Amino acid sequence: MRYLRIILLALAAVPFLSSCGYNTMVEQSEAVDAQWAQVENVYQRRADLIPNLVATVKGYAEHEQETLTAVIEARAKATSLTLDASNLTEENMAQFQAAQEGLSQALQRLMLVHEQYPDLKANEQFRDLQVQLEGTENRISTERNRFNEAARAYNTTIKKFPTNFIASWFNFEPKAYFKAEEGAQNAPKVEF
Repeated sequence: MRYLRIILLALAAVPFLSSCGYNTMVEQSEAVDAQWAQVENVYQRRADLIPNLVATVKGYAEHEQETLTAVIEARAKATSLTLDASNLTEENMAQFQAAQEGLSQALQRLMLVHEQYPDLKANEQFRDLQVQLEGTENRISTERNRFNEAARAYNTTIKKFPTNFIASWFNFEPKAYFKAEEGAQNAPKVEF
């Protein structure tokens, strides 16, 4: 009789589970995944722009082959590492971010080539590509922030009471955040 009472009580509670937060957690998890896809989208845009930039600069700065090679290699490394929204762990995020930071550093060296050689300034194609790359870097920053906001909302929901019980029952795991690389609080040192 006691078991029957428990079963009936559980069945009576089922309609109330719709407001338990499960659907909210699913929606927020999907929002994190969608925002991650947008982050990948802007990284892909940058990767697509780099060959055009490199080809333009090659024509004007053949003597800077080392810098161009570094950009090409960094792009190859950054695009070879993929991260799926289903495995956004701290370690995977750190590897992905390290590859992207290597590409950002190579691009910064390339921009220094631009500053050192005034002939490049006169080339409209180079300036246009530079503007697009700068815009892409801004988009990357914006999308990273949006991703972190989506992850924060999701992580907060699965940690709040009483949804934390539902989250644990259905294996909702926290999502990793983008973090600034170590030393990012210091201004970069530019030397000519």
